Amino acid sequence: MLKPLRAWLDNLKISNPRLAHKLCQLIPSQCPFERDVNLFGHTLVHIPPMCKLNPLYDEVVMLRFKAMCYLADECGEDISQYC
Repeated sequence: MLKPLRAWLDNLKISNPRLAHKLCQLIPSQCPFERDVNLFGHTLVHIPPMCKLNPLYDEVVMLRFKAMCYLADECGEDISQYC
């Protein structure tokens, strides 16, 4: 069911610096949901990264990588703010 969307994301070409910046801002570099719940210095619960449960996770991360490569290689911009 998600195969057409995956193929579309994989084949998407980044050719606009404005779009590339927006993608780098919107897609986080690390999964923001992984947490350790601590009490008095002891870990009670570890919440695993939920991003891996997203069926399109790999495609979205690759899209962010393509955007960063476009900005660095084609536009010659410093992408350290997105790392």
